[in-house]
Amino acid sequence: MSQPLTMALSKGRIFEETLPLLKAAGIVVTEDPETSRKLILPTNDPVVRVIIVRASDVPTYVQYGAADFGVAGKDVLLEHGGEGLYQPVDLNIARCRMSVAVSAGFDYASAVRQGARLRVATKFTQTARQHFAAKGVHVDLIKLYGSMELAPLVGLSDAIVDVVSTGSTLRANNLVEVEKIMEISSRLVVNQAAMKMKRERLQPILAAFERAAAAIA
Repeated sequence: MSQPLTMALSKGRIFEETLPLLKAAGIVVTEDPETSRKLILPTNDPVVRVIIVRASDVPTYVQYGAADFGVAGKDVLLEHGGEGLYQPVDLNIARCRMSVAVSAGFDYASAVRQGARLRVATKFTQTARQHFAAKGVHVDLIKLYGSMELAPLVGLSDAIVDVVSTGSTLRANNLVEVEKIMEISSRLVVNQAAMKMKRERLQPILAAFERAAAAIA
């Protein structure tokens, strides 16, 4: 009997865009996480299962071996730090960007130029801290977990650092993107022990993911 493999995924865009990669490896998830209440989903392969966790928790489940491998955004991995993880493949899925945004009337360029101390709301505190430090801009970081766009509207912050896909949420809230920090895509992450102990079972899946990702790029 083959050793079981557990894959950690988050609901939503990453899950949807990982399905074709799994299919390329011959793996089909047999239940939909949007309709199933289960947090552990079976696949057509009896030794492969998928666990559904928060996007920000994927690296932690993989790092500590609760999952053998998973898919996480570069934004999440930068915050986590990547300890205990192999990141063998950029999957080129769930593409977006990390950006600075402000209320439409706020003169960001002038504030930065004049050395003002900015209040910045974000859940990506590590990335934001490094970005502004590299620019020599003094910031007070305010950690939020959601509804980032609200912070400048109610005076909680001068700016936000957040992931932007289409920009429609920013526009709907009269915010403008003033600076792109980096491009974001999702990566395959693998537990270091699993890479050694379950290499024979993992390697064909990783290779199939790599081929499928190369076709997307």
